[in-house]
Amino acid sequence: MLRRIDLTVEAADLRQVLPRAQVDIGAAMGAVAPIVSDVQVRGYPAVRDATLRFDGVDVPVARVPATALAEALAALDPTVRAALTESIRRVRMVHEAQRRQSVNVTVVPGGTVTERWIPMRRVGLYVPGGLAPLASSVVMNVVPAQVAGVESLVVCSPPQRERGGQPDATILAACALLGVGEVYAVGGAQAVALLAYGDPSADIMPVELITGPGNVYVAAAKRLVRGVVAVDAEAGPTEIAVLADRTADPVHVAADLISQAEHDVLAASVLITDSVALAVAVDVELVRQVELTKHVERIRAALSGEQSATVLVRDLEQGLQVVDGYAAEHLEVITADARRVAERVRNAGCVFVGPHAPVSLGDYCAGSNHVLPTGGAATHASGLSVQTFLKGVHLVEYGSDALAEVAPYVLALADAEDLPAHGTAISVRLPR
Repeated sequence: MLRRIDLTVEAADLRQVLPRAQVDIGAAMGAVAPIVSDVQVRGYPAVRDATLRFDGVDVPVARVPATALAEALAALDPTVRAALTESIRRVRMVHEAQRRQSVNVTVVPGGTVTERWIPMRRVGLYVPGGLAPLASSVVMNVVPAQVAGVESLVVCSPPQRERGGQPDATILAACALLGVGEVYAVGGAQAVALLAYGDPSADIMPVELITGPGNVYVAAAKRLVRGVVAVDAEAGPTEIAVLADRTADPVHVAADLISQAEHDVLAASVLITDSVALAVAVDVELVRQVELTKHVERIRAALSGEQSATVLVRDLEQGLQVVDGYAAEHLEVITADARRVAERVRNAGCVFVGPHAPVSLGDYCAGSNHVLPTGGAATHASGLSVQTFLKGVHLVEYGSDALAEVAPYVLALADAEDLPAHGTAISVRLPR
């Protein structure tokens, strides 16, 4: 089912041969730009028009009533509520350990620089509601923002026609469980634009940061509003790469590849192995297991797409090169001495170590965050964390003696850059 890429014979440019979903955000921007511009000018009436056009439902008032949030939580299956509660507990435990403390540095006697970490005041969190409404993404976005100390949180999630224009009930219940009361039934590019520009006439205030995954149109809208507000990332289709040797169980590997293929026909599932026997066994398992799944056609399309493959390597050393070249959103390392191998990985959104840490554990209850860089962005970007919601600000304090001591250096550099007024701002403060 997975096509083969054989790197055991000769070296190749990994950028050219490794599988990758083809997602043209640039092309999507052409479709999205008029929507974003219309929302900027007309506010919520433009959002309402776009919602009717794309979601097939008219939503006169975007904000979800508090009663609807409470009802969704009250109606939530107790088993699901317990699972969400445990997910929140574990994610909060991990993210509370990330909170940075202020750092005070005495550069010279009387001269200090303090770095303070200040939370964003108001943040917009996007939660998808398409093929699979992701209540777990509410947890992954809201918890680190709360731990960071963000004062005002707003969640946007697409309206469901079958629910009379309300978002998915489990998503609403997760918001209620976390104490998020400002929720809007808005999805797609129009949600990103509404978060960025707001509509004071509809009592919707703009945010300072937008986070959360979405489809290509959400990513394109994020690119358009970047600079007006901060954005976390332009998320693409989900990815899993599995670095495995002959010790891996093909049943486990196949199940994990399928688990991510379940998301989307563009989802990428990549096996990297130095064992031909394992590759063959995984193919057999894929054929068997896919037929047992609920979303057979979606999974089969993802596994047979150009973005999915088995990559054969000479040894684990070359496998690590491939792993770093691919920079997967999710990477599983299922090898002998897996922890040692995993610690050598440089590029991955999140690394799952050993045979008992599948990606789906991280999707829900590992304690890690599942909002991660895709499309190779893990070479330079990190997953969502408490730091995403904080900004560093320096406080510079110098006394007169400390300023006098450093003045010759500042004056010399100001003169070298032909900025004499910079030097004057120093010299007028020096003793005469």
